Amino acid sequence: MTITITAFERSPDRGKGLTRDMRVRWALEEVGQPYDVRLLSFKTMKEPAHLALHPFGQIPTYEEGDLALFESGAIVFHIAERHAGLLPDDGNARARAIAWMFAALNTVEPPIFDRDVARILERDEPWYQHRLRVLEDNIRKRLSGLSNRLGDTDWLEGAFSAGDLLMVSVLLRLKGSALLDEYPNLSAYVARGEARPAYKRAFGAQLAVFAASAG
Repeated sequence: MTITITAFERSPDRGKGLTRDMRVRWALEEVGQPYDVRLLSFKTMKEPAHLALHPFGQIPTYEEGDLALFESGAIVFHIAERHAGLLPDDGNARARAIAWMFAALNTVEPPIFDRDVARILERDEPWYQHRLRVLEDNIRKRLSGLSNRLGDTDWLEGAFSAGDLLMVSVLLRLKGSALLDEYPNLSAYVARGEARPAYKRAFGAQLAVFAASAG
């Protein structure tokens, strides 16, 4: 059965590959699964048909036959469970890779995302600079722990896994920032993720949507 995912008709990230459908595209490319994309406007995302798939009116969603999923992490996990290539065969290594998936979304991403929101919506507030310092200190704590664990290895658990896919996706929000540059091994880690052929295919597909909408 054909897999269908949803994505923004007009991506708010302006084709930078930061919206969460990118994670799902990348996972599907890694495991060699073809998929269709249904593009949605912001208005359509709040209509009953989409809310039946995603109760919070966001993207992405994933449909395959009678199965409908929302939340990018859950979708990537489903793909990794169903298809070889994103989770190790060894039980212990597999459990650790799954732990890194949770760490990417629950521990590393929240302060990074909050920093993005603050820089857009709170810049004119009198407490903005204090808020930014707190968020960036929290980000450094997360990056320090991750950097120490990664060390000089290529990936978090030996071979590339869904844990790396989600972690790189999260860290891409810091690409080009002084924060990420403070950790050369993490900058190199992100670059390795971007160099993967599956990532390049997914990024190209997402960028083409933005280019078409901007043309």
